[in-house]
Amino acid sequence: MHLESIRLSNFKNYASANLEFSRDINCFLGKNGSGKTNLLDAVFYLSFTKSAFQTQDAQCVLHNEQFFSIKGSFNLDEKERVVLCGLQTGKKKLVKLDDKPYKKASEHIGKFPIVLIAPNDTDVIRGTSEDRRKFFDAIISQVDTPYLQNLIQYNHALKQRNSLLKQFAERDYFDKDLLEPFDEKLITLGNEIYKIRKAFLSSFQDMVKSHYQNLSEGSEDIDLLYESHFAEDVRARFAENQKKDLILKRTNVGIHKDDFPFLMGGLPIRKFGSQGQQKSYLISLKLANFDYLLDKKEVKPLLLLDDIFDKLDDLRIAKLIEMVASDKFGQIFVTDARPERTRSMFEKIDQDVRMFHIEDNVLKTME
Repeated sequence: MHLESIRLSNFKNYASANLEFSRDINCFLGKNGSGKTNLLDAVFYLSFTKSAFQTQDAQCVLHNEQFFSIKGSFNLDEKERVVLCGLQTGKKKLVKLDDKPYKKASEHIGKFPIVLIAPNDTDVIRGTSEDRRKFFDAIISQVDTPYLQNLIQYNHALKQRNSLLKQFAERDYFDKDLLEPFDEKLITLGNEIYKIRKAFLSSFQDMVKSHYQNLSEGSEDIDLLYESHFAEDVRARFAENQKKDLILKRTNVGIHKDDFPFLMGGLPIRKFGSQGQQKSYLISLKLANFDYLLDKKEVKPLLLLDDIFDKLDDLRIAKLIEMVASDKFGQIFVTDARPERTRSMFEKIDQDVRMFHIEDNVLKTME
């Protein structure tokens, strides 16, 4: 699978752009703030039907405009597949595949797998348990549609239960019979989600460790764990925490409290790891993400690398370029604020490398 071309209209800082890509490596080069990451985000949007960097679709519309659109032409199994994503102010987002609109954008997830490695991904390492859950949910959802639907239903039931807890507090009363159906739904859906997360982690752990050992040449020992209320008697935990839920007006037990501790030498890497070690751990997570999608989808995901060379020492950069130069990956998109660094890294690679230079919102293709 590869992305042959993309056409943008009023997307972020691009009023109009039309790019044709190499099947191998594509580099977006330019100063910080020039818009190179926005091009990467447009590619990401075609897969996930949302931005990797903005929480609201409206934030992707060019200033003073009323709509944006992204049209991408993929080659999948030697067949052309056209994806169109668009938004007009005040209207519902539109997502089409081969000119056929989806009823729900979530139906598109997983059809064109993508792995993005970006600077703000360090939130996965240094952030909250919610950041880590979102990271793993995004991976699993690309290969398991029932998992995604269970997750959507769970979050809806959780929102309803929390709303009911707030009503109890505001009206100073409690009705156990009203609460129980939501408890039951969260337990039932949570059990399904827990089983899939647990099975996923059992194989994913080894992939992460293997990539980290390669990047660091075996100099550091890492681990990845999974903690969940569903590993014990979750129904009893719901009952025990009922009073606490009423006081805090939110649900304190459930799959939405799961965490995935990242360890180095048995200690949390977010506290005791250097910036280089944290970034190496993140890259290992993302490369394992690639391996997992390749195994399940039997197609190489697009690999998006956004300014990943900063904070890596020469050894780790060399290892990463060695992997990129191999036939392990399919199509790759890279951004870098230092064009000379990118050219020197890729000039000896025996692959088709296409470079796009962005300056003052103008795109130029470089030899």
